[in-house]
Amino acid sequence: MVGSVDESGSGTERSGHSPLDNPARAALTGPHARFAECVGTALRYHPDVCPMAALPDDPTPDDWSDAARLVGPGGALFIPVVADTPPSGWETTMHLPGVQMIDAAVSSKPDDAAVRLTGADVPEMTELIRRTRPGPFRPRTIEMGTYLGIRRGGRLIAMGGERLSLPGYTEISAVCTDPDHRGEGLASRLVLALVHGIRERGATPILHADATNINAIRLYEQLGFEVRKEVLFQVVTAPS
Repeated sequence: MVGSVDESGSGTERSGHSPLDNPARAALTGPHARFAECVGTALRYHPDVCPMAALPDDPTPDDWSDAARLVGPGGALFIPVVADTPPSGWETTMHLPGVQMIDAAVSSKPDDAAVRLTGADVPEMTELIRRTRPGPFRPRTIEMGTYLGIRRGGRLIAMGGERLSLPGYTEISAVCTDPDHRGEGLASRLVLALVHGIRERGATPILHADATNINAIRLYEQLGFEVRKEVLFQVVTAPS
């Protein structure tokens, strides 16, 4: 049976372990516990919120058994950052190298043109995501944190927001700009505004990027982020 998660935990499982090394688990056992579904030690976000899931560090066969019960036969498990090797019977359907970046010296500032988006904006946000493909976005993803947008003539042309929230850190995600308005610096403005808001709450901004997206990584470095570590994003499918 899918259970709930105790929100009182720190989000880490051993002394000296940074929550950034297993951020989805740190989020789902911490600030985002209200979104968690769990079977034993296996965790995932409610599918309407986010596709991400998490296992303990160095998962055992029992942990993988819990994961199989969580997603069901043939179900998919999207594991970010942690490079876990599934046992026999599981199939890896995505294996994407990436980087984890952290705020080192970002000159953040609010942006008067960036408005906070709400549930009423989700259809338009979803359409912008469809056109630009910055990453997964679900009907309730907006509940994970603050999302900001920039409009022209009433039309949403750029957006970005907060995804994983873990102890001490908040992830910036879904930063995208309509193809007709690229090159205007809108993504940078949104990132700086998001960093400002995250810092105001006493957290450190982080983000993740596809390792092959050199232009995006270079932009984030110019804004003041630095690569903390190389990571892996993988999707594995349970035995059917």
